[in-house]
Amino acid sequence: MKNFTFSNPTKILFGTDAEKHAGEEVKIYASKVLLCYGSGSVVASGLLDRVRSSLREQGIESVELSGIQPNPRLSLVKQGIAVCREKGIDFILAVGGGSVIDTAKAIAVGVPYSGDVWDFYEYTATPTEALGVGVVLTIPAAGSESSNSTVISNMDLQLKRGLTTELVRPRFALMNPVLTYTLPPYQTACGAADIMAHIMERYFTNVRSVDFTDQLCEAGLRVIINNIPRVLANPEDYDARAEIMWTGAVAHNNLFDTGREGDWASHGIEHEISAIYDVAHGAGLAVVFPAWMRHVWRHDVARFAQFATRVWGVEMDYFNPERTALEGINRLEAFFQSIGLPVRLSQMNVPSDRIDEMASKATVKGGGAIGNFVKLDSDAIAAILNSAI
Repeated sequence: MKNFTFSNPTKILFGTDAEKHAGEEVKIYASKVLLCYGSGSVVASGLLDRVRSSLREQGIESVELSGIQPNPRLSLVKQGIAVCREKGIDFILAVGGGSVIDTAKAIAVGVPYSGDVWDFYEYTATPTEALGVGVVLTIPAAGSESSNSTVISNMDLQLKRGLTTELVRPRFALMNPVLTYTLPPYQTACGAADIMAHIMERYFTNVRSVDFTDQLCEAGLRVIINNIPRVLANPEDYDARAEIMWTGAVAHNNLFDTGREGDWASHGIEHEISAIYDVAHGAGLAVVFPAWMRHVWRHDVARFAQFATRVWGVEMDYFNPERTALEGINRLEAFFQSIGLPVRLSQMNVPSDRIDEMASKATVKGGGAIGNFVKLDSDAIAAILNSAI
């Protein structure tokens, strides 16, 4: 196990009517807030009105930024920065899922910065200050509600890049499982893949003697595997929704990182797919992860066999652990298919003509290679993508 420092100061208010505390939580930090959200469901459900009412009750003035899309756009981030500067905003409240939260975080670091906020995502500058961010979560998936990371898409350059800094970790997150009842089945399934991917990125590590966090990761995966079919069958199963929502938050709050080094190649590869083709992040991960696994499993057959037996209940073949390892990968892919997700690029209408471009872009940050479990150069990434056509 590696040395580590763990800190997650995000305050979580979890349960029914959690959103009604928005005003009192914001009031701790600010008197004027930028209210960020997408469109449609937060309005139609009445959630936005409840949040507005909570803010008014605490005497908090709000300015709104709406229309945030999946794979959140740099253009709207820049619009939000301009609004904050013009209106003297001192806090940002995100009402939505990962795209809304990531947009809020990007605005938060962009407001006090004199340069182009994209500098942070191109890794040519490092943020030193940020506005505070709070969250009312509506989609369990990205885990951004208590993480120190944000991902933004630059549609002009067809790039999707991430930023990690403690400055963007939300001050609080209000999490009400009831708010997820109206999620469409496909969005629910994409969220499941995203949560599972966050866990698996951490699980596949070269660090030894990490059994405690191994078992935390395995438990998190089993919770998603067991509960997603329940909510697809009954969208208003509160207990199942609660299990998924809490697992999604813990999956990406750095607890599962402690003492180990994660991989993150699959996320890097998927970012290039969604940057060009604007596919759902979770769907892209459902395609990439099994393909990545089939490329790297020989690097540590024992870990993949452990994944198969502990997570999927595969019977261990002691005389042929390779067979056990491969069966675990097959069951992951079959699970994604069973909940309505694609497992091939063609199922997302992603052609093969830009695979080399995506492979090349994916290695920019890594100096020619990405991943920690197995280092992948552009040729390896292209091979993984070609295997997933």
